[in-house]
Parts: sequence; C-alpha cells; structure tokens
Amino acid sequence: MVKASLFLAAAFVVTPALALWPQPRNLQTGSSALKLASSFHITTTIHNAPKDLHDAISRTSSFLKTDKLGRLVVGRGSSDAAVVSRARALPSLTLSLSKGAKINSIAAEAHKALDSRDEAYMLHVPADGSGATMTANTTLGLFRGLTTFSQMWYAYGGDTYTIDAPWIIQDSPAYPYRGLMLDTARNFFPVTDIKRMLDVMSWVKMSVFHWHVVDSQSFPLEVPGFTNISTLGAYSPSSIYSASDVADIMNYAGARGIDVIMEIDTPGHTAIIHEAFPEHVACPEAAPWATFANEPPAGQLRFALPDTAKFTADLLAAAAKMSPSKYFSTGGDELNTPCYDQDVPTQQQLQATGQTLFEALSNFTATTHGALAAQGKTPVVWEEMALDYNVTTLSNETLVMVWISSENVAAVAQKGFKVVHAASDYFYLDCGAGEWIGADPNANSWCDPFKSWQKSYTFNPTANLTEAEAALIQGGEHLLWTEQSGPENVDPIVWPRAASSAELFWSGPGGNGSMALPRLHDVAYRMRARGVNAIQLQPEWCALRPGKCDLTS
Repeated sequence: MVKASLFLAAAFVVTPALALWPQPRNLQTGSSALKLASSFHITTTIHNAPKDLHDAISRTSSFLKTDKLGRLVVGRGSSDAAVVSRARALPSLTLSLSKGAKINSIAAEAHKALDSRDEAYMLHVPADGSGATMTANTTLGLFRGLTTFSQMWYAYGGDTYTIDAPWIIQDSPAYPYRGLMLDTARNFFPVTDIKRMLDVMSWVKMSVFHWHVVDSQSFPLEVPGFTNISTLGAYSPSSIYSASDVADIMNYAGARGIDVIMEIDTPGHTAIIHEAFPEHVACPEAAPWATFANEPPAGQLRFALPDTAKFTADLLAAAAKMSPSKYFSTGGDELNTPCYDQDVPTQQQLQATGQTLFEALSNFTATTHGALAAQGKTPVVWEEMALDYNVTTLSNETLVMVWISSENVAAVAQKGFKVVHAASDYFYLDCGAGEWIGADPNANSWCDPFKSWQKSYTFNPTANLTEAEAALIQGGEHLLWTEQSGPENVDPIVWPRAASSAELFWSGPGGNGSMALPRLHDVAYRMRARGVNAIQLQPEWCALRPGKCDLTS
C-alpha cells in the first residue's frame, strides 16, 4: 500500500482538471500557461533503470508529440494562442525513486499481490520554466505518474501546452484491483487486439486484465501437456493462443502495469473438453441445451470422479505455470444440477462414497485449489462458490467476484472473503444489445438495459457494508462477454465506457457525473487520436460546450 513517507503533510485543494482520467486523489492546479520546450525531454536519476521504465518514457515522449489534442472548447484552443505564445517553456521532467527504494521492473511490481502493490507517485510541474519532477516508491508508481503527465497537455498552433500550471499532484489508488475482463472463447481475439486493449487499459490506470480465455464453446489456450484440447477444441488452428503468445501477452501487460489473471472456468462451462477427453465430461451437447446449461453447448466436468479431479488439477497447474500473476481463476459459476442428475458415472460415484453433489464439489475444489497453491497462486472464483454451493474448502484468501447482483456483496463479505466487484447490474458491457439466441425474435438480453458509463460511475463499492466488510473490497472490473462481440466491434463496446470504473476504483466513489463528462470526452478523443475506435459519447456540439447538454441546463 502507499507509504506515508512519500508524501508531504499538506492540504491540497481538489480541482477538476479536464484532461486527467482518473482524477488524481490530491491535486492542485494554477492558472498560468506553460508549454513544452522544443527540446523537452524526460530523464531519470535511477541507476540502471529497468528496460520497461525506459520504454514507458519513450512511449510518453511519443504521445506528447503525436496526440495533438485540441482543447474541447469552441475554437479548439484558438482563444489560448495569445497567452501560450508568451508562456514559459518546460524543459524537462525528471523521474526519481524515493530514498532507499528497491529498483524493480514495472512488471515485477505489477505482479505483486494486491496488498503489496505501491502505485503512489508525486508530480510537480512548476510554472516558472524550471524542470518538472516526479517521485515514487516504485517504478510502477512512476509509470502511473507518466500516464498522468501525458494527459495534461493540449495542442494548438504548433505548441503543446497547459493553461493550468503549476501542477502539484500526490496520487495513489483507492483500490488495487481496477480491471477489465475479456471473454476470448465465445469469439476469438487475435493477440494484436488484446495488446491494443492492454494499451488503453494502461492509459486509464487499470491494473488487472481478467482473461476469460476458454469456455464451453472453444478452448483456444495451448496448455503444455494438454495441447490436444486446443487442437481439437479451438475454432481453427489460427484461433489458438500458443505458449509464446501467452508469454507475449503477459510481458506486454506487465510492462504497462497490468497483471493478467487467467481463468479456466470449472467445473461448469467445460463442454469443449469433451472433444479431447470425453471421459471427464457429463452430458456433452445434451438436448434441449436449455435444460442442461445456461448456454449451448451443454457439458460439465464430472467433478465427483477422482480421476477427473486429478485431471483438472493437473490442467490448472500447467496453465498456472504460464502466468507470473499471484492469482488464477477457477470460475465456478452456473453449475447445472440436472446434468449431473442424469449422468451415470457421477451418480455411481456419489452413491459409492455417500456424498452429496456439493460435498463432492468441496472435495474437488480442495484438490484443484491445492494444485494452484502449490504453484504459489491465490484462487479466484465466482460468487456461487461462496454463496450457493456451500463449498467448505475455500481459503479466506480467495478472491470472490460478485457478478449476479451488487446486492450479493454483503453476503460474501459477511463470510470473510475478499471481494472484487463485477456486478452485472453495473459493469456488464454486453447488456442491452438484444438477444443472441436464435428463434427468439422478441427477446432482449438477459441483463437489459444497456449499462451506460454514467450508471457504473454512480456505483458505491462499500454500500451497506460494515467497516470490517468494506476492508475486504479489493476493487472491481468491467466485463465483456463476447456472444455478440469480436475484433470488429470491441473498441466501441468497451471504450470509453469501461474507463468509468477505472476512475471509480482509483479516485474513489462519489464523483460528480456532470463534472466527469468533459474529462471523459477528453479521454475518448485522446483514445481516437491514438488509433482506438472509442465510441462518441455525445454530439460534438455538446463535447465543445461542457454542461450545455445536461438535462438541467
């Protein structure tokens, strides 16, 4: 967590700076114009600074030259020209680690356990023409500060400038887990698209990419020792993430301050494993599918069988070795009991051992989570494992993702589990697009209506929780289930909507949506300048006239 020694004991006035997202938690600005000198450069005092920090400096320097974002006002900054022409020039930004800080790569810091990550930074940009300085305890903190610095500047008439100097920022996140989930099983996403998503996540200080990599529809993950599952279970040979692809994604994410939490959902959502290991799957492609699964095709692991438990534990352990994260998700949602009621091997095993189905699930979980623990991983599960299935073998260190309803958070916290907010009533990006199931022309999506950025921005992470329960909240994430999404439309579905939770879990709840909207416009315009097809939030007339399109205007 944040080390107090980094910060000066001072009271700061929080003022809304249009360009910054997420809003720094402690911010003071002035009213002087300041431009970047033609020779502006970023340096570091860190001896043998890690490569990913040097790369981050290079990317930031490039953004400062190429963003060229005109201020979102009528005239796009033309009214600033006179004062900017007379402004002092900022010659440099110098990055330093606090005295005694250990020098690690950005990736190494990003891969630490949630309660060990330090993302705090201090940034001072003077208005008098002297150099700017940034200090942090970690390279990860410096990287977050670089992200802030890159957002401070507008462009007009050949100048890159701010009209809000000086800047004094002391910043750190309210919550360590600020994530985005992408499902790559319903539809496949090439590595280039995942990398683009990681880039955008880093621009809004997201810290976790929750990769729901496989599901019943396809198994695109090539797991060493289990490659026949992807060979037989991927949509095509070109729709597979090889071990080298996974390593590439992990490295790319880590260098951008993002931890990748992989998910292999078990024991449900595993029909595709039948293609390679039919002995481990109950009711494969049973019909009617709606009786045996939440989505087609039906099929679930025979978790009551010891051989299946061992197979699953070995599979998860092999996949976990591919990831440097301290976390790995085993899912655990939407178990279909009718599937097991009619599965002869499952019923024979239950009768022979005298177990109930959920007692067998507890034993299965002990085996699979034990395999993860042996790899140094903390398990992540969906809320049903804690609330619905009476699984007695979950460690209190387990991260529980609450997705069915935000109203279920208190029940999970009351059991003493750490919570990640993933509520469908606030954070599901696929809601409101109509029904994707065929032969159902009048239906809507199950989680209607569409969840706007304004809706998620109003979320209170600690609503109805005691102080002790609130301390269990790790943060939250937006989620994209991809029944109707692919590389063709992922950008506008996700961005800039998902940036709302990035600010919520960095800056804390209670933000004013009307004041946030102009800044989110800035975010979206900057995303598009960097090649991301972020959707428009309003007509440009509104974007150039903050507040004029509010309902109360």
